[in-house]
Amino acid sequence: MRKKWFVLAPLILAFFVFVGGEVVMQLWNWLAPALFGWREVTFWQALGLLALCRILFGGHGGHGWRGRRSRGGIEDREKFREALRRRCGGAPQAPENAV
Repeated sequence: MRKKWFVLAPLILAFFVFVGGEVVMQLWNWLAPALFGWREVTFWQALGLLALCRILFGGHGGHGWRGRRSRGGIEDREKFREALRRRCGGAPQAPENAV
């Protein structure tokens, strides 16, 4: 079973890279020249755009900025809420058993 995945995984990866590059190229060549007057891109330029967007916005296998924001846990959230309540004059809270 492991040998099967060893051969199949690179093929699946190549397929997804190809499809991703093709989708980016088709969308770019359909929208950008008509909307902004920009030039069309080749498949390799589309792959470069896809990689650049992944680096800038996608992170490296993590959850990007969303993952870093939520690592503090419930205790940090409660501390933040308590500090906000003190600053804002103790806003009324919802009842404990409210749904």
